[in-house]
Amino acid sequence: MSGESCLHQRPPQVPPTVLVSAVTCPKTKTCCQEGTVGNKYVRLNVGGVLHYSTVQVLTRQDGLLKSMFSGKTEVFTDKEGWILIDRCGKHFGSILGYLRDGSLTLPKSRQGIMELLAEAKYYHIQGLIDLCQQAVQDNKQQALCVIPVITSSKEEERLIQGCTRPVVKLLYNRSNNKYSYTSNSDDNLLKNIELFEKLSLSYNGRVLFMKDVIGDEICCWSFYGQGRKLSEVCCTSIVYATEKKQTKVEFPEARIYEETLNALLYETLPVPDNSLLEATRRRAHCGSHSEEEEGVELRERVRHIHIKRYSTYDDRPLGH
Repeated sequence: MSGESCLHQRPPQVPPTVLVSAVTCPKTKTCCQEGTVGNKYVRLNVGGVLHYSTVQVLTRQDGLLKSMFSGKTEVFTDKEGWILIDRCGKHFGSILGYLRDGSLTLPKSRQGIMELLAEAKYYHIQGLIDLCQQAVQDNKQQALCVIPVITSSKEEERLIQGCTRPVVKLLYNRSNNKYSYTSNSDDNLLKNIELFEKLSLSYNGRVLFMKDVIGDEICCWSFYGQGRKLSEVCCTSIVYATEKKQTKVEFPEARIYEETLNALLYETLPVPDNSLLEATRRRAHCGSHSEEEEGVELRERVRHIHIKRYSTYDDRPLGH
């Protein structure tokens, strides 16, 4: 044997291998160990509105966002690394809020709900779609303002007598005319209708508003309190042109507002005292009456106000 001894060298020790599940982030080549990828923050640019969120939130529910941030769908980034989503960013914060909490306070307006519904459909978030659709359906069932349309005199009397609130009625019937209209009459008629709708939205909870399309007038407002007619404002008159008569429709906006506010004096019991009634009228004549007789007289009178303002009160029977 040669002096050389054969030694069996031990193989070099190799450190134990650790299996790492690679999760590729959108448009990045970095990999994260399992358990940490969910907490990774990503930067989102949604239609110019910037958001931060985690992959865990964005992939919480099935839909487009989960597809984007699980590597199934290609995404695009700008030069600064912001992930670009070509959508309006107005409601994206609400989308993230729903993904985080599983619930959301919806916008108050119907338009806002419809906009959020469109975004939920784009991102395919079924739970939020159902929530918005249910809210839209509920809003359809709750009318903001209900205005009865009078079809008979008995129906009108029943509504007025059975209502504890003041009543404002607009009678308009363009066909009740024997002559041609003046040039501004159609516009003024529409203005009266628009004002009626505006008042009905403003005082819906305090006043009952009614439409009458079967009366004999063309455009006339009537005001009632505690079952009794208080006043009326007639918006039509006959004017004489060169060789013919014409019907003129006016728009006495200030007078209509005034009479509506006067009707609100009858909103609650008891009936307004004589001083309030006196403040809302102009004396037709002066006479020597006792306070008691004058109070009865005030409550029995109906103000018939015409455009020409020839008379503020008359002594016709109540309701005529």
